[in-house]
Amino acid sequence: MSVLVVEDEFLIALDLQMMLEDAGHSVVGPAGTVEAALQLLEGIPPDVAALDLNLHGQLVVPVAVRLRGLQIPFVLASAYASSGFDGSEVLAGVENVGKPIHPRRLLDALGRAIGSA
Repeated sequence: MSVLVVEDEFLIALDLQMMLEDAGHSVVGPAGTVEAALQLLEGIPPDVAALDLNLHGQLVVPVAVRLRGLQIPFVLASAYASSGFDGSEVLAGVENVGKPIHPRRLLDALGRAIGSA
C-alpha cells in the first residue's frame, strides 16, 4: 500500500519512512507542512495516510479534511490529543498511535483504517 506521511520532525519522518518501506509499503512524502501535504494530494492519491497533528504549530486539520473528501483513510501519529480545538470533528474516531511510534502499532492501525474505509 502507499502511505502519505505527514510529519514535521525530520528524523521521525525518516524513521516512519524506513519503517513503512521495511514492511513493503511505498511512501508518499514525507510532508513537513500542511501546504506540502496538500500539494502531494494533488498527485496520485495514497491508499492511506499517517498524520502528525501539530506541524510546527499548525494543525493538520486541512489535510484531514482533504483526505476525507478524497475518501482516503488516515491515522494520527501524534503525542497530542485529537480533540478540543477548532476543526477537531474531522478527526473524530480516528485512531492515534501516539509517540514514540511503535512499528507494529502503526502498521496494524493503518490496516484497520483501510479495512474500515
